Amino acid sequence: MSSYSDLEEPDRADHLWRYTPWHRIHPTGNHQDIPDASGPIMTLSSVDGSTDPAGVSLHAATEDDILRLAVNGDQDVSTQFIRELCASNVVVLKIEAKSVPSQPIILEIEPVGDICALHLLLDIGEQCELEMLTRIVGDADWFGFLRQGSIGKASHVADIVVNQMGQGHLLRTDGLHLGRDSVVKCGAVASGSNRCKADLRYTMDETGASLKVNGSILSTDKMHNDHHVEILHVAPQTFSRLDWHSACAGESRTVGTGMLRIDHGAKGADAGQIFHNLLLSDQAEADSIPELEVSENDVVGCGHGTANGPIDEEQLFYLKTRGFSENQGREILISAFLNATLTDMGSEIVHNYLLKILNKDLSHIA
Repeated sequence: MSSYSDLEEPDRADHLWRYTPWHRIHPTGNHQDIPDASGPIMTLSSVDGSTDPAGVSLHAATEDDILRLAVNGDQDVSTQFIRELCASNVVVLKIEAKSVPSQPIILEIEPVGDICALHLLLDIGEQCELEMLTRIVGDADWFGFLRQGSIGKASHVADIVVNQMGQGHLLRTDGLHLGRDSVVKCGAVASGSNRCKADLRYTMDETGASLKVNGSILSTDKMHNDHHVEILHVAPQTFSRLDWHSACAGESRTVGTGMLRIDHGAKGADAGQIFHNLLLSDQAEADSIPELEVSENDVVGCGHGTANGPIDEEQLFYLKTRGFSENQGREILISAFLNATLTDMGSEIVHNYLLKILNKDLSHIA
């Protein structure tokens, strides 16, 4: 396996790093520098407030855990960098096989200090049914968050990560493998951190895996949100959809890049992606780059698209004629836009939890 020191600084010609050069998200700006990093405060509970989610546990990773679950990203600079920072501090989130927690799980992560990092391994067993919310809060200057692992066969999982950091920088990298006949919904909800660079990669190398990835990104002030989503279809009869909504206010910028790869042999694959961006000011900027690489001719379908635009003035006028102020009307329309992807992330309990976060943040910009 390569180490971080073996890898060259990534070239901006690679679209993964085009909009956020590595030195801009590196905690010191020096590619060769591997600084000391503290670990975050972590709390595991159920959404109802209980602290004992059945079949769910956190524990320090063993060498066997790392060999089984940290199986991707050998040539990826962000993966290897965070692994170096967390070499002696790797944590496993274990979901026992056939676990069906009665409530959604919440893993709250609070980065502390100037530089903080976490390498989290997901070990989700077979035939599980659960909803999992990972909430990032706190005011660390820089946080590196690496998640790797696998989702067991025939498991049904909703996996939502919420970025509510303060003013710091967030580097997030995911590398997850989906088991045979698993059904997975992944959500990214972001309204925090001045600069975020996320590289989210999902591999379906088992027959029958199904994946939906939804994004609800609220970008304000001078935030820079850059998300790359890569979905790899390796096995036959796999399904994926990527639906990404970003609302950009102030002088903020959002970037969404999507890569759907259909390998030779992935017969019957069905893949699609779409990006929508809502521009809330003349100074806001949104870039979307959907891409396809198809090496198999026997597929159900492959499609992609993107659309940008401001708030619909006719819709706003309609709301104003019904007694809403302009600010109230804008808030309703922005909420509806982001809610379109939020609603598909999980159950009504999860949706209500996420909606409270969204509405609180919207009240500051509408």
